[in-house]
Amino acid sequence: MRAVLLSTLVVLIANTYADGAGPARTRLEQFGNGLENLEADFTQIIMSQDGRVQDMSQGNAWLKKPDKLRWVYSGDFPETIVADGKNVWIHDEALQQVTVKPQSHRVADAPLLILTDVSQLDQQFSVTELGEFEDMQLLELKSLAAETEFERIIMGLDPAGIRMMIMEDAFGQRTEIRFENIVRNSTIDLQLFSFVPPDDVDVVGEITTAE
Repeated sequence: MRAVLLSTLVVLIANTYADGAGPARTRLEQFGNGLENLEADFTQIIMSQDGRVQDMSQGNAWLKKPDKLRWVYSGDFPETIVADGKNVWIHDEALQQVTVKPQSHRVADAPLLILTDVSQLDQQFSVTELGEFEDMQLLELKSLAAETEFERIIMGLDPAGIRMMIMEDAFGQRTEIRFENIVRNSTIDLQLFSFVPPDDVDVVGEITTAE
């Protein structure tokens, strides 16, 4: 139960840096400096409040500055999430359904977008250094917004950059994501960040068209 162990360690090693420039923050800023795009593989585990594993999945992610994201789950229940800068599209292939909603300007709703503009971090989050875990420096983010999808986000960074994200919601559910095979600033097909619903699916939600 790696996530439960991490929760315990966070309590034991929590350490706030008064100047906000601890080792995890430094690594995040170094990784975000000059970042234009990113691609990576990921493994995701979702755990309930009592530590039971509810779901395990893997897939691929692509990120492009300033606000575009593609997140693809593979396996028996494939799903594609595309943030195109105006809308967030969620395509559940098993249900043959696409859900669309306006894309929020708050990176708290899509935490990986933190990497595209680290300078906005303190405007949207209360930031705390949490020390070291598994050769990573941990950074805790708590949204300053009144309403947010996640109660807290923990980022794990090694000298090469982002390696882990943990997101906890108000119900105690924890999502742990581990990244590997990270590639910075490669040539990425921009069509990855464009989504057109297939003809054979139901589309649910609100589409934003304004510039």
